[in-house]
Amino acid sequence: MAKKINHSILGTVILGLVLLLFGTFMALPMIYAVGSAFKPLEEIFLFPPRLLPQNPTFGNFKQMQDLLSNLWVPFERYLFNSIFVSLASTGLYLVIATLAAYPLAKHSFPGKNWIREIITIALMFTASVTGVVQYLLMSMVGMINTYASVILPSLANTMGVFLCIQYLSTLPDSMLEAGKVDGAGEFRIFARLVLPNIRPVLFTVLIFQFQAAWNMAPGGVVYSEELKTLPLVLSQIATAGISRAGVGSAAALVMMLPPIIVFIISQSKVMETMAHSGIKE
Repeated sequence: MAKKINHSILGTVILGLVLLLFGTFMALPMIYAVGSAFKPLEEIFLFPPRLLPQNPTFGNFKQMQDLLSNLWVPFERYLFNSIFVSLASTGLYLVIATLAAYPLAKHSFPGKNWIREIITIALMFTASVTGVVQYLLMSMVGMINTYASVILPSLANTMGVFLCIQYLSTLPDSMLEAGKVDGAGEFRIFARLVLPNIRPVLFTVLIFQFQAAWNMAPGGVVYSEELKTLPLVLSQIATAGISRAGVGSAAALVMMLPPIIVFIISQSKVMETMAHSGIKE
């Protein structure tokens, strides 16, 4: 018995060390990004590159602030555009994803399996595949250089619908039947029974969609300065020359912070969703 306990403890320790090693390795890009934001220009181009700065400085952030303050459109306008696009895209997508997933997970109708297969297959393709078609369609209806040209294409993402379908499949049908017996209609069942029980997947979809919307740089469909988002403006500033490499690192760190904060707040809900999102037949 003592040998079995010792073997169990040893295996746990080895597993913990292996996970710590892999976790550290996966964190290296983030550590490098944080370190690069505080490196002076001469350290950014050192070879071999160094993980942390030898002479940390806030000069990159000060230079970024100076550049943003000298723009003819106020910085607050770019920040508002990013916040508005992110919140509008995330809110609308949560509504669309849940309303689309509910009948696909809990109702039977002709073509249901085909639709689910199309959603699964669509996960293999990136948004850039349909970029040209989207641009032509938006140009035909006069959506170019508007908020709609930024928000509406992001609503076609199928990842959130897929996760909602998989999570909804775990809800017992008896719970929905009980609602029908009590005289509740479909929308009341959806609002009172379904939504409160799928909060973990809602938080997960929120994180994915918010991150995608926050990092969106719609340079191909937005040309007016008043409509540009913060990532697009920061990328234009950072790519203006080698002398702006430090500014680019500082801008990358600034853009990383909001999605990281949202993820930390909702981490437990995300883990619960991943445990229930296996593919089911």
